[in-house]
Amino acid sequence: MSQKLLITNCRLFDAPDDAETTSILIENGTITQIGQINPSTGCNNTTDAQGRIIAPGFIDVHIQGAGGADVLDATPEALKAISQTCARFGTTSFLATTVFKQEEDNKHLTVAAEYVGRELGGANLLGIHLEGPFISIQKKGMIQPECISPPSLQVLDEILDITNGHLRMMTIAPELPESTQIIKRLLDSNVIASFGHSSANYEQTIDGFNNGITHVTHLFNAMPSLHHRAPGPLAAIFQTKHITAQLITDGVHIHPAVLKLAFETLGKNRFITITDGMQALGLEEGKYIYNNIEYESVNGTARYKDGTLIGTALGLSQLLEKLISFTDCSLDAAIRTITQNPAELLGLEDRKGIIAPGKDADLVLLDHDYSVHTTFVEGKIVFPKHRNLK
Repeated sequence: MSQKLLITNCRLFDAPDDAETTSILIENGTITQIGQINPSTGCNNTTDAQGRIIAPGFIDVHIQGAGGADVLDATPEALKAISQTCARFGTTSFLATTVFKQEEDNKHLTVAAEYVGRELGGANLLGIHLEGPFISIQKKGMIQPECISPPSLQVLDEILDITNGHLRMMTIAPELPESTQIIKRLLDSNVIASFGHSSANYEQTIDGFNNGITHVTHLFNAMPSLHHRAPGPLAAIFQTKHITAQLITDGVHIHPAVLKLAFETLGKNRFITITDGMQALGLEEGKYIYNNIEYESVNGTARYKDGTLIGTALGLSQLLEKLISFTDCSLDAAIRTITQNPAELLGLEDRKGIIAPGKDADLVLLDHDYSVHTTFVEGKIVFPKHRNLK
C-alpha cells in the first residue's frame, strides 16, 4: 500500500521572499510532486508548515560523535544516539568519521559498516570517513599517534576489508612516501581521497591533486598556513577550481574574517560546511570526559582544562546560522553548502541535495530564525520540535 505525506504551506528555501507558499507530496519516501496540491489527494498524513522554510535535508560528511556518543564506542546504541542527535539539527545523512588503529580489532569500523543504510531513528548513515592513518604526525591535531602509520597498501587493504565497501572518504597527507599508490587504490575503490592533516608544501599539494585528491578536510586546520614566500597548501587549494573544501563555521576553529575570505574565494559551489562534531554535540553545557580526560563544553566549543580545542558541539543548523552571520551570504547559498555540495561530493546528486520530484524525501522545516522545526528522512518525521503535527 502506498504511503503518502503532504506538506502544505511551506516556503522553498531558494524562492523569492514574496513567493507564495507551496506543497510537497511524498510517496513511499520519494518526492513526487511540488506545487499547489489538493489536500484531499488520498494522503495518509498531512503536515501544515504554516509558512516555514523548507530545505533539503542536511548532509554532514565529517562528524565523530554527538548526543554523548562517539563512533569509537563501537556500539549500535552509539550510532543511534549520533543519528538521532543529528536529526535535531536538520541533518538527514552523515558519514561516521573516525580513525583506524593498527594492531587492534577496530570493532568500531565493523559496527559502523554493518549499520550503513539501516534504521537508526534519525539521520541515515551513508558510510565511513577515516582521518588517516596515512597522515602527518606533525599535523595530527587531536588524532592519537597510534592511529597514524606510513602509507601501506597492505594496511589499506585491511581497512577496505574491515569497512566492507562502506569507506566513502579517507583523509591523507600527499607528501608522505608512497601516498600516490594509496590515492590510486582509493580511487579504484570509489573512495574520495581528501587532503588533510598534512605538512605538504605548495608543490606537493598540487601533485596530490594531480594524482586524484579532490577534496580537503577541515580547511585551515591541521595544515600549514599561507606565507607569501612559502604558499603551502592553501594557495594550491584556492586556485585549483575542481577541489572542494569542508570548513567548520563556528567562528572558533576559523576566525570569522577568514571564513568570509574563504567563502568569497572558494565560492558557494566549492564550500562544504561540516560540524566535525564530537560527543558534546547536542548536550547541555558542562564538564564531560573524552579520551579519559575531563573537558568542558561552553558556547558550542569543547576544550580541555588547559584550553586545548578538541571539537565542536554545534549542529549543522546552528552552523548554518553562523555561516550566514559571518559571511553575509544568502540563505540559499548557505544551505547549498550543507545539501547540494556534499551530495555532489558523495556522488548522490541523483537522490539527495535538492528538492525535486524523484529525489529522496529528506527534508527539513526551518523556523524563521533557522532553528529546526521538523526533520523528515525518507518522508518520515524523525524530529518534531512540537508533537502536535497533523
